[in-house]
Amino acid sequence: MTMTPAPPARPTRPGTLSDSLLRQLVARVPSTAGGTWKLTEVYTGEVLVELPQTTPDDVIAAAGKARAAQKQWAATPLKERLAVFARAHELILSHQHQIADLIQAESGKARRIAFEEACDPVMVISHYLRRAPKLLRDRKHAGPVPVVSYSKEVHPPRGLVGIIAPWNFPFATGLSDAIPALMAGNAVLLKPDNKTALSPLYGVSLLEQAGLPQGLFQVICGEGPDVGPTMLDHIDYLMFTGSTATGRRLGEQAGRNLIGACLELGGKNPMIVLDDADLDETVQGTLFAVFGNTGQICMHIERIYIHDSQYEAFRDKFVAAAGAMKQYASYDFGPELGALISADHLERVRSHVEDAVAKGARVLLGGKARPDLGPTFFEPTILEGTTSDMLHGTIETFGPVVSLHRYGSVEEAIALANDTDYGLNASIWTTNFKRAENIARRIESGNVNINDGLATAYSSKGTPSGGMKQSGVGARHGDQGLLKYTETQNVAVLKKQVMGPQGKQTYEQYAKQMQSSLRWMRRLRLR
Repeated sequence: MTMTPAPPARPTRPGTLSDSLLRQLVARVPSTAGGTWKLTEVYTGEVLVELPQTTPDDVIAAAGKARAAQKQWAATPLKERLAVFARAHELILSHQHQIADLIQAESGKARRIAFEEACDPVMVISHYLRRAPKLLRDRKHAGPVPVVSYSKEVHPPRGLVGIIAPWNFPFATGLSDAIPALMAGNAVLLKPDNKTALSPLYGVSLLEQAGLPQGLFQVICGEGPDVGPTMLDHIDYLMFTGSTATGRRLGEQAGRNLIGACLELGGKNPMIVLDDADLDETVQGTLFAVFGNTGQICMHIERIYIHDSQYEAFRDKFVAAAGAMKQYASYDFGPELGALISADHLERVRSHVEDAVAKGARVLLGGKARPDLGPTFFEPTILEGTTSDMLHGTIETFGPVVSLHRYGSVEEAIALANDTDYGLNASIWTTNFKRAENIARRIESGNVNINDGLATAYSSKGTPSGGMKQSGVGARHGDQGLLKYTETQNVAVLKKQVMGPQGKQTYEQYAKQMQSSLRWMRRLRLR
């Protein structure tokens, strides 16, 4: 089945994205060598602005400025630090449409996704405004000897946090990962992808309007191999979102430097449709789970396993619904699908589909690029009969492509879902929630959504979100999403010297007393 052609559209860049604004944003990037990178509007391929490129020396200078600002920021009372983000919350909401314009221009995503991306930092701010005071306050614990000793758990900031943000959600990851780090008293050194540097640069300007000290949040730009190694040599913690291959290299350098790292990496995310699923609701939810952001979401679904009894009905409904989706270039809420990020990425997606077809997969829908819509548009594509010897069978395609598979038993479905090196996200559809929760505990994935594809897990800011297996180390969100940006210091106090024999007491008598005391403390639940 082929997609119904849509009329070609060549959108006009919104008036909010003036040349003067774009030049003002990129002027924030430290660059002394004069090198630039052509940042283009994805819908048209036209150059938006020349993005300055940061040299290794510029990275070192930016890190130094951030560290200088961090000293005073860390000494600022937490209440005053949080007040900055309370003001930023409203500023971001007030500028949400302009943020969405920037996101669309640099990434080519549909308006709905761009608008929702602009909501993410606001949700993170709201969550940590409530949790930070509790998480960052000193906590008193019992010492080894009741009454005369105690210890305090203290969480000072790490210092300078490095964040490497991906191109698929530049504003959300660029700001949302930085917000808890800044709340905790750190400085931030952010490296966005060259293709999508404008929205995070704009986000930093809004934080500074809200009162964030100048210099505390530095943004560097450049290709990863050019600036990444220097960046990792001058930070105290790394937050990275991207491919498993790159994450492994960065993790190795972080390990050599003895700094912490949180890595959200690749996925090959499965969905299981159980035999009691409501197919109409499942199909509607699957459209976003698969084709949201044109399939360029780390947690999006690329493999769907449908029970034999539901397979044909689900397949037919899903193909029909996906075929009716609107895809074209526009800065309004009309299209449901946007473009891919670049011509290079389009070729990756195309190669996965062509490889699958050449090896026997059947195209149920789509399967082709749409140059009539713009330079990087690719149709929503549904495949059947993919196998593990195909690129799309095991490797993350990261585009609007999904494969349908049958299964006979729940045990088979679980085994198929777990048959991957990745473990970032999974989805289960059913009308029996208890059954689904039991199955979810057997899925090797950091996130499992029941009757949703991905948004419920990611948007639950109170619960940590991370990957298992080759999908990453550590997590964002939840309490650890803030505490990972802090050190843990143990400040212990002994009021009286009682640690050892007292007076004429022998070591044998002391040892016997210790045994007796430990038994009593256990009975009294003091230790």
